Amino acid sequence: MYTTRRNFSIDPRTFGGLIENVFQGVNRHHEEANVYLAPVNIHETDNNYEVHLIAPGLKKEAFKINLDQNILNISYEHKDENKEQAEGKWLRSEYRTRSFKRSFTLNEKIDATAIAAKYNDGILVVTLPKKEIEEPTAKEITVG
Repeated sequence: MYTTRRNFSIDPRTFGGLIENVFQGVNRHHEEANVYLAPVNIHETDNNYEVHLIAPGLKKEAFKINLDQNILNISYEHKDENKEQAEGKWLRSEYRTRSFKRSFTLNEKIDATAIAAKYNDGILVVTLPKKEIEEPTAKEITVG
């Protein structure tokens, strides 16, 4: 059994409070359980946050993305299939598809009704739009 752990914490101010906790270990891999945490990059623009999840060789229909309360879950479940090759044989097979699940705690600054996702060139991009901040208005109140 081989396990690699890199524990770290993210200051919530780093991503404007987007992420309070990103799993308690990054890029953990456990051979027996076939558990893998796909690497992510998080990008902030003026209008949204983007979670870029690296997952080459998958089909976009294979991803499961859901929001439960304020937890964003991104997952893929790999099922082993015995595919018979019509001709030839594999001489070396290093590439392996693994199941994974990543979860992110979102804060109230995210517009949960407008979350979108796209998959292109092996990267899943989940867009988390920021809510528009209402500016406090000044108003003079007359006494009647």
